Amino acid sequence: MQIRTAVFLVGMCVCASAARAGQLSILEENDSLFFTSDKHYTQGIRGAYLSDPLPPDDWRYRAFDVVPVLFPDAARSERRFDWIFLGQSIFTPINLQLNPPDPHDRPYAGWLYTGGSLLQEDGGNRLTDFELLLGVIGPAALGRQVQNDWHQFVVGIPGGEGWHGQLRNEPGLALSYERRWRVTFADLGGVSVDIVPEAGVTAGNVLTYGAAGGVVRIGQDLGADYGIARIRPAPSGTDWFDDARMTAPLGWYIFAGVEGRAVARNIFLDGSTFASSAHVDKKPLVGDLTTGIALFWKNAICLDIGLLTRTKEFYGQQGQDSFAGFRFSFGL
Repeated sequence: MQIRTAVFLVGMCVCASAARAGQLSILEENDSLFFTSDKHYTQGIRGAYLSDPLPPDDWRYRAFDVVPVLFPDAARSERRFDWIFLGQSIFTPINLQLNPPDPHDRPYAGWLYTGGSLLQEDGGNRLTDFELLLGVIGPAALGRQVQNDWHQFVVGIPGGEGWHGQLRNEPGLALSYERRWRVTFADLGGVSVDIVPEAGVTAGNVLTYGAAGGVVRIGQDLGADYGIARIRPAPSGTDWFDDARMTAPLGWYIFAGVEGRAVARNIFLDGSTFASSAHVDKKPLVGDLTTGIALFWKNAICLDIGLLTRTKEFYGQQGQDSFAGFRFSFGL
C-alpha cells in the first residue's frame, strides 16, 4: 500500500509516442486504487490501439468522408483511427452484503463494449473526435464474475451479494461527437501554460448527455496531446499523441480540469431500457473535477495518473464519488 501510494503521489505519467505501427494503451480506473471505497462506479478498464497518421488511400481515412460535415478542413488535417478493442465498466451499490440490494441505492450493472474513434486534427490546435461504442449491459457483460472473483481470490474479501438484481441483458450503443481546442497562454523559460476547452454530445441507450469543460496544463511539449484519456463520462482527453511536436525526448505536464454534463439518459441509474429493473432517480446536472500529472518519453512507454471527484449523480446518494485512473501506453 505504501509503495502504491508513493507511485500516485509522484504522479508519474509516461505517454508512449506511436511508432510506425501505432500505439497500444491500457486504461484502468478504480475507486479503491487511492481511495478507501468500493461503490458506485467502482471499476473501469479499456484497451485501445491508436493508428499512425492515415494515408489518403487507407479505408479508415476515407471513412471520415462519409460524414464530411463533422470533419471540415480535411485538406490541411491529420487523421488517425483509435480502436477501443475492449472495455468494461462495473457499477455497484455501497453495501455489497445486502441481499436483496438496497432499492434506493445505485443498481448493480456491468457494461462490456468495443468500438472506434475517428480523430482529426486541424491546424495543429483543434481536435475532432467521432466515436461509436457497441456492447452489452447485463449479466452478459460479466461484471459479477470480474468483481466477485477479484474480491475473493485477490483481495480476500466477500464479493457483492446482490448481483442477481443487476440490470437485464440488452445491447448497448453510445455515439459521441466532441471537439477540443488547444490555446497557449504563456511560455516561461521552456515551461508552457495552455488550456484545452472541450464541448460535445453523447447519444444512445447507454448514455445521452451534453458536456462542456476544459483542462489547464502546465509543463513542456504540451503540443504532443490534448490531455489524458479517461473513460466516458468524464473530462477526458483522447489517445491522440504526436511525438513530432516534441522539442526534447522527455515532456511532462500537471493538469487540472472540470466538466459539466446535462444528463438525459444514464442506463446505470435509469435502469434497463426494455425490461423492468432496479433504478434510482438521477440528477440532471453532474460535474467532475480532476487533477493529475504526466510524463512522456519520445518513442517509448507510458503511464499517466489522475484523480477525479464527481458530484452526486442521483437523489438520495450518500456522498460524492472519487476514483483514480492510470494509463500505460507504448509504441509498436
